Amino acid sequence: MSVPPERPHATAPWSATTAAELYGLANWGSPYFGISDRGTVVVHPKGDPADAIDLLDVVEGLATRHLTPPVVLRFSGVLEHRMAHIRTAFDDAITAAEYQGGYTCVYPIKVNQQRHICEEVRDAGQRLGFGLEVGSKPELLAGLALTAGVPDMPLICNGFKDEEFIETAILAAKMGRKILPVAEQPSELELLVRAARAHDVTPRFGIRAKLASGGVGRWAGSGGIRGKFGLSVSQILSSVEYLRREELLEGLQMLHCHIGSQIYDIRTVKFAVSELTQMYCELVKLGAPMGILDLGGGMGVDYDGSQSASDSSVNYSVEQYAADIIYRVRSICDDVGVAHPHIVTESGRSLVAHSGLLVFQVVGSRVFPEEPDQELVRKALTEVDEADVPQPLLDLEDAYGRLFEETCDPVEVYHDAEHALGEAMSLFNLGYMTITARAACEELYWAIGNRVLQAHSDELPEEFHDLRDRLADLYFSNFSLFQSLIDSWGIDQIFPIMPIHRLDEEPTRRGTLADITCDSDGKVERFAGQHGAEQTLPLHALIPQGTNGGPAVEYEPYYMGVFLTGAYQETLGDLHNLFGDTHAVHVVLDEDGGWYLEEVVEGDTVRDVLRYVQFDPAAIRRSMRREIESAVAKKRITLEEGVSMRRFLDDGLDGYTYLE
Repeated sequence: MSVPPERPHATAPWSATTAAELYGLANWGSPYFGISDRGTVVVHPKGDPADAIDLLDVVEGLATRHLTPPVVLRFSGVLEHRMAHIRTAFDDAITAAEYQGGYTCVYPIKVNQQRHICEEVRDAGQRLGFGLEVGSKPELLAGLALTAGVPDMPLICNGFKDEEFIETAILAAKMGRKILPVAEQPSELELLVRAARAHDVTPRFGIRAKLASGGVGRWAGSGGIRGKFGLSVSQILSSVEYLRREELLEGLQMLHCHIGSQIYDIRTVKFAVSELTQMYCELVKLGAPMGILDLGGGMGVDYDGSQSASDSSVNYSVEQYAADIIYRVRSICDDVGVAHPHIVTESGRSLVAHSGLLVFQVVGSRVFPEEPDQELVRKALTEVDEADVPQPLLDLEDAYGRLFEETCDPVEVYHDAEHALGEAMSLFNLGYMTITARAACEELYWAIGNRVLQAHSDELPEEFHDLRDRLADLYFSNFSLFQSLIDSWGIDQIFPIMPIHRLDEEPTRRGTLADITCDSDGKVERFAGQHGAEQTLPLHALIPQGTNGGPAVEYEPYYMGVFLTGAYQETLGDLHNLFGDTHAVHVVLDEDGGWYLEEVVEGDTVRDVLRYVQFDPAAIRRSMRREIESAVAKKRITLEEGVSMRRFLDDGLDGYTYLE
């Protein structure tokens, strides 16, 4: 649409600073993202503005390597910096509170199970004293493989467990691994006892408590007394007595809990920490050795930059999160004379979200007309006798003309246009209006709407509340929402989204994003705005670069970035429309201030995704080749056409599932 987006400091000249303010870059992206003088988004892997990687340079560099968007970019430096940030926050809080225990952050690999991410966490974690968390048998095997050669790295085992899971953990501990299974239900304690007897060991293990303190937000139901994991207070008491009778109480060394995911209100964290710490102290009094207090996950990410207690944000910093936990645990333990425990948090989302982003290309747009096609209107008015011209068409033509009168009331004109368009649709459906007349009515209606918006660009009357969104452009984008941005569709998660270039130009359009999958839900229609969530995003007009002799127009590349996607999006994505995994590249800052690709993980081929859904690519190839040969033999196609078809078949099976 023609109405420019609301921008900060509207009287000031457009600049990189203005662009950063418009998209809230400092609020959600600091210290990792900025805008260069040439109007491109840059990444600061170490949080230092002096070191920058230009995203447009990376995308263009990938193109020379025949790697086209959509592509996931992972920045190892950002991941390591984020890990160090969490480490420092807790170390500083421990020093300030004179806390006598230690701290370990463990990474739940379910947050992003991609091997390259897990290996980077492991490698940096060795230096920072981090560990890993697993929640299933496949994850347990992955965790054991990841920690081969680093036996001192903690490996915490959550989730429901069977006998095989328990026995594997017990044997791994016996082999020297620092592994700690967590009992989620009483039956798992029985499995632990049985395995301990069978292998003549006293294992170290923990139990998960089901807290009364519930979480908040979308995952509030995963915690609290209705949560599916953990033992109730009475079950914990019974478990202590059971372990005492079995002479294995000395193995109970950790109390665990799960508050929830993306906890946006720090008060929720405080309540849960207080309850769990009181429970920990009571277990110590009952004779359990304990020593470790695992507060689970929940530290959130400020996706929309609002720094508020809302689903897509948080109202606390990493430093406040650490300080509040350390202070509360220390205070409660000191009050009852219990030694300060070693604190564990399972921070996944807050650890990896910033290190990953998705880049895709806009391949076209649908723009509602700002001026009606006068030739189309003339044709609609003259294709029938004057007496037979549909009244709604005359009314819309009259309404459009009235907009240019000095005494015009835009509200009245728009209401008249809405009424006329409704009548036009009814007449067309009943067969009393030609398709040309209908097209002319729509052109006039959208042009009237755009004119009204221009007249009220500063502040829209209540009558036009949804008009800006209805007239927003639709930007067709080469990616799959269901594959690469599943939380946007599934839970209305807001992610920071903005162009990665042309930011030295003021955006003059507003639009929504539509992916290239099916025509139902593949759209992004919620964005972080300056005044809360908005249904449209400020965008630049696409620049035409020519046609193919027909109505289709080709455009200069326009690249969009979706930021903070490192957590969950890659793992949760599905195979909607058989669009597979995107390319993923690991970008590293070099010593000279440039960048290089440390790792390139090519996306799924058509052959790969067909196998995922039990199609046999070799059988497809044989079948199609037989059909091609038959068509050539019957002279339905030429031999050259048959060769071309075979080449398309072979290249297609090994090609990228996205547009190339």
